[in-house]
Amino acid sequence: MSAFFQRNGAVISAYLLLAVLFWVVMMIVLPQAYMLNFSFRHDLLPNEIGGPKDVYTLSNYEYLLFGRPGDEELFNYLHLEVFLRTIIASIFVTLLNFALCYPIAYYIAQVAKGGYARSMILLLILPFWVNEILRAFAFRILFGTSGVINAFLQTMGIIDQPIDFMRADVALYAGLTYAYILLMVFPLYNAIESLDHNQVEAARDLGSPWWRIHWRVVMPHAKAGIASGCTLVFMLAAGALAAPQILGGPSSLWFTQIIYQWFNTGGNWAQGSAYAIVLLLACLVFVLTVMRLFKVSLGEIAR
Repeated sequence: MSAFFQRNGAVISAYLLLAVLFWVVMMIVLPQAYMLNFSFRHDLLPNEIGGPKDVYTLSNYEYLLFGRPGDEELFNYLHLEVFLRTIIASIFVTLLNFALCYPIAYYIAQVAKGGYARSMILLLILPFWVNEILRAFAFRILFGTSGVINAFLQTMGIIDQPIDFMRADVALYAGLTYAYILLMVFPLYNAIESLDHNQVEAARDLGSPWWRIHWRVVMPHAKAGIASGCTLVFMLAAGALAAPQILGGPSSLWFTQIIYQWFNTGGNWAQGSAYAIVLLLACLVFVLTVMRLFKVSLGEIAR
């Protein structure tokens, strides 16, 4: 801490610390604490808040598991299925994103040089100047039954009838994968760029095939970047709302859509808070699992 004050000066250091403290407390800790408290409350009318009915309860979490008391079903299968499908689909999107971004990041970091590498980075960034919702609608145009891809396949004689990519969730997975591609590419790029290329050449001279070089040399070196990219993509995919709303098919309800319905259509903020806390806990479990799998600390991921 003393080195930080010496490097930046007392005034600048105090300002930076206070700004970070204000951001963490006001934008992260207090909203989450308020939502956590709200998730254990009953859904009450404004004039009932603070009265005898305003007590803590587990009913909002019980509803996610068992539904309303008296329902014929033993469990709340609909919401539990949507929750599990959202988590599994987010893991699939994360793996797909990594499979696409790892070769790109490696090529830019270790193969491309000078202006060519900078041009590739610029080409990756430029499409994201367009709003996320507009990009989602662009994917809807691409994957629609009368969209560009179906028109091309029919023109080439590959298919006779248009494929419903929306119902098959192909458009949703493609849209989510593309939406967070930068959040996977840049952590991988930063990690792989610091690798001494002589290690790759030494492994190649010793007769290692390309897959073993990446598995035994590049990936262990870039494990912090892999963990960082995977956690970012997973959390944003699991918490996505615009893409599932626009690109999702009739049977592809996303857990965030249920949360949105509780807060807005249903007007039950206590129930929505409980659902949001459950999703937050699932994301935290995923982060801790990734940290344990890659044997990295939170500081390494943040770096």
